[in-house]
This record gives sequence, structure tokens and C-alpha cells, in this order.
Amino acid sequence: MLRLLLVVSALMLTACASTNKKPIPDDPYYAPVVPQAAPTHNEPTGSIFLDSQVAGLYTDKRAHRIGDIITVRLTESTQARKSATNGIKKGNAFKLDPFKLAGKNATINGNPISLDYKDNFDLSREADADQSNSLSGNISAHVMKVLANGNLVIRGEKWITINNGEEFIRVTGVIRTEDIKPDNTIESPKIANARIQYSGTGTFADSQKAGWLSKFFLGEWWPF
Repeated sequence: MLRLLLVVSALMLTACASTNKKPIPDDPYYAPVVPQAAPTHNEPTGSIFLDSQVAGLYTDKRAHRIGDIITVRLTESTQARKSATNGIKKGNAFKLDPFKLAGKNATINGNPISLDYKDNFDLSREADADQSNSLSGNISAHVMKVLANGNLVIRGEKWITINNGEEFIRVTGVIRTEDIKPDNTIESPKIANARIQYSGTGTFADSQKAGWLSKFFLGEWWPF
């Protein structure tokens, strides 16, 4: 009974340790940043034209300030394949016929004694792994920070409610203003230090997760 209690306690601790915080909509970390309004100065001329708010004739609408919105085109595609084959083979053989003792053939009840030994060891192993992933779509993100070198820190998320579950896409990273296209979009492979999440919550997502007991048997603590 004591051993059973110890095993159950260990399983419960493993389950608690493997529990991750579920993502929630409107996470403060992904909340959009609101830029501070620039103070306006009354022009002594009385004109409604303000030099501080004028746009150049050759400027575009690409994101470059805190709070601007940029569209990220998700074009992620990865493929990995690994194959390994190992083999070990070894054999020994030894034979002594007949067995001599003091220069004479040794016998037992008139039968000569002979020695014959042979062993063979053969081990072969083969492993093959193949994995591919792809993700396509669009998501808009806010410019959270403008770095000293002009690069932009972006962050954004999108939640979609489908039946009894929700799916979400999150993206964070650093981009260069030179990589932004004239239509204010950027390809996801050009995001530095990118963190792209695509997952879901609800009954459908929970049905694809392994239970805590299965995680214990598949984990590194299972000795077999």
C-alpha cells in the first residue's frame, strides 16, 4: 500500500509540473500600444496648416512609428528528414581436436577429448524520421518599439472562434523598414527572432492532448 501511494504521488507531481498556462484572448502582453499624441502648437499666423503634421510628397504609408499597423504574410514551410543505420557483427571460433595431455591424447573411458567453441554476435539498428510543417495566412501586428538603428519590434495576435473552440495566431519579432513592401506587408521569413504560434483551445484542442498518465509513460522518468 505504501508503494502504491508513493507511485500515485509521483504521478500527481508529474502532472502538476507538466501543466502549462493556457493562452487567453486579450492577453495584456499582446495588447496594442497607443501612441502618445504629439502636442500641438498654435501658429501665430492663425492658419490651420501645421508644419509638424504635413506629409511629404514622396512619403508612403509603410509602418515606421510606434502604434502603426503592419500586415505579416505567413509563408512558413519547414521540412526535415533524418536516417541512420548502424550494424555490428562479430564472431569467434576455437577448436582443439584432440586434446593432448603429457604428449598423449587425453581420453575419457576410451573416448578422445576434443574442444570446439564458436560464437557469433550480430546487431543492426535502423532509424528514420521525417517531419514537415507549413503555415500560410495573414495577420496584422502593431509596432511596439522603434530601435536606435531604425528596426521595428512588432507584436500581434488574432483569435477566431469556431464552434466550441477557439484558434489563435500570435507573432512577435524584429523587422527592418527596408523589408516592408509598398503595400505595408512583410514576409514572415524576414522577421528576426520570430516567435509564431498557431494553436487552439477548447474541446477539440484538448482531445488531441495526451493525458497526464500517458505523459508519464512517454516521459524521461519512465525507466522502461
